[in-house]
Amino acid sequence: MTKPESLVPFFNPRGVVVIGASHDPTKLGYLLATNLHRSGFKGAIHYVNLKGGTLLGKPVYTSVLDVPDPVDLAAILIPAQFVAPALRDCGQRGIQAAIIGAGGFREIGPVGLELEQDMLKVAAAEGIRLLGPNCIGLLDTHLPLDTTFLPPPGPTPGDVAFLSHSGAICAAAIDWARGQGYGISRLISLGNQADVSETDLIGPTAADEHTRVIALYLEGIRSGREFIKQARGVIKSKPIIALKVGRFESGRKAAASHTGALAGEESAYNAAFRRAGVLRAETSEEMFDQARALAWCPLPKGNRVGVLTNAGGPGVTAADALEARGLKMAVFSPETLKTLAESLPPAASLHNPVDMLASAGPEQFAACLKAMLADPGTDSVMVIYPTPPMHSAGAVAKALIPIIHQAEKPVVVSVMGERLIQEAVEHLRAARIPEYRFPERAAAALAALVERVELLKHAAEKPLMRDDVKTELVREIIKTGQKDNHLTAIETARILTAYGIQSANLKLATTEDEAASLAEEIGLPVVLKVASADISHKTDVGGVLLNLADVKSVRGGYQNILAQAQAALPDAKLTGVYVQEMAPPGQEVIIGAVQDPQFGPIMMFGSGGTEVEGLKDLAFGLAPLTELEIATMLKRTWAGRKLGGYRNILPADIPEVEEVLIRLAQLAWDFPELAEIEINPLRVFPDGQGAAAIDVRMRLIPV
Repeated sequence: MTKPESLVPFFNPRGVVVIGASHDPTKLGYLLATNLHRSGFKGAIHYVNLKGGTLLGKPVYTSVLDVPDPVDLAAILIPAQFVAPALRDCGQRGIQAAIIGAGGFREIGPVGLELEQDMLKVAAAEGIRLLGPNCIGLLDTHLPLDTTFLPPPGPTPGDVAFLSHSGAICAAAIDWARGQGYGISRLISLGNQADVSETDLIGPTAADEHTRVIALYLEGIRSGREFIKQARGVIKSKPIIALKVGRFESGRKAAASHTGALAGEESAYNAAFRRAGVLRAETSEEMFDQARALAWCPLPKGNRVGVLTNAGGPGVTAADALEARGLKMAVFSPETLKTLAESLPPAASLHNPVDMLASAGPEQFAACLKAMLADPGTDSVMVIYPTPPMHSAGAVAKALIPIIHQAEKPVVVSVMGERLIQEAVEHLRAARIPEYRFPERAAAALAALVERVELLKHAAEKPLMRDDVKTELVREIIKTGQKDNHLTAIETARILTAYGIQSANLKLATTEDEAASLAEEIGLPVVLKVASADISHKTDVGGVLLNLADVKSVRGGYQNILAQAQAALPDAKLTGVYVQEMAPPGQEVIIGAVQDPQFGPIMMFGSGGTEVEGLKDLAFGLAPLTELEIATMLKRTWAGRKLGGYRNILPADIPEVEEVLIRLAQLAWDFPELAEIEINPLRVFPDGQGAAAIDVRMRLIPV
């Protein structure tokens, strides 16, 4: 992991040298030099170009070796093939940090990749940290410092830090921030991340006293577990919002289990962000909408929202949007309803959402907002208004601002329209009150505040582990299985038992007589399942027979299963038939784990049985699991909610399901050699009667 002190020159340099500074106003090197000059940076500024001369009133040196002290940060904007030699000179000069703005590296293919590797070798040899290449640089509006080559004007000073893998998104974010009336504290373009990554920068960015919120535009994450560690270290003091793009390009392919097929990259990122305490935005607009709310609003104590409006339609729109985000409409006390009635005409709707009617003026907006905020059943308020017919939108905003500033609860405002509301928008932005054009955006912002509260509640929560597991026994079983890269059903059952997970009694029969004998030993009725390392989904090939109640049925079933499996998959190697006890009825769920290359084992929970891929009633968490993740997985699935009972379905043993999740997650964490683990189904018996793994599949990573 990066040593924080090695990044200091990026954020607090004593002197900056621009290598590739240009005299030509049409060149990026000129924009970079000009931005640095105009930024107000109080340290030394130096320029380097082979042509020499002067630029912006300063000498232009022909070599970085000639640059005088102080200088500890280089902004390099020259063709890719010259970057490595320039870095060698920087190392000789004692410069230990460099921003590589040039493209032409890994992103263009093998030739560029070789240039990037050469550059990294020189940087490592000289002890230089690199930002980029293929980036636009960084800026700090409070230091101030601007090493970008973006056209002016730059961002206004503010409290939202933005880290981005895309330089173009950085440029758009600056213009968007200006247009939306909020400022940026730091902006960092990461480019190819040949050296410094988003994970390295989370801590230093959070340490900035001017930053209140960190927003991330991510195309991937360099080191998943380290990212989680760094994020968890800062989210108590600084919220982090991430927009992860490239959501539908990849997933698990050629997986042997349902878990492997369904636990794709997006599931891993969702689970990782939840563990890290990072909020995930769905769109770029939503990311910055939420950032404003988090930077400017107090946090709510709950999810009950009051809606105040002068029009019925927007109120209904808001109610739908809030419910869709998992928030609740507040129920007002009799005292609040009485106060509202005293302020509004008889035709007004007093119950949430409060419709004051189009005639409502600034005084009524203020009085009603004050009453709603005072209600103990309200945690936050959304105010919505198109321009009132008889009053200006600006006048309403001015009446609302003092009430909002005095409140300890968050208030967001949806001022609907465009031209007629500009005065209101300016007043609200100047007062640092989040305003949005439509209720849906305001609802998303409130939801982010509520989610932030929930994440903070669990910020110190540690993963759950059990100390009675038999790791040595499992290690021996896996070592045996690695000889042919296969674990039999009996071996997987032994592994589950070693980790305290009950499975239905199961034995292997290699003859019809043996099947009959084992059936009597286990106890009729029984289940028969084909035994083959080449058959993952037994039901698909007629390889499962249920509820065989007598020996004759077992004998016939043995031959029938082998014949059907052989007909369906002629090349499959059949080793016999498993005879398994017929478990009592119960609810069926699926629990699985798959090793993710970025984040380690990902857990899956949902509706089990043969329709798991069709229903896709699934939730995911990061192993080993925390209480929050287990509760979230159960809450977000119909399978989990149904465990509490539904109509004629008796409540099932939820504590046992939670225990299986904990223990299977620990197994996946302890043994990364297990590429996939799946229990489908786990049959859950009525409350207090436990659960049993009916069918278990484990796949080893080939050695």
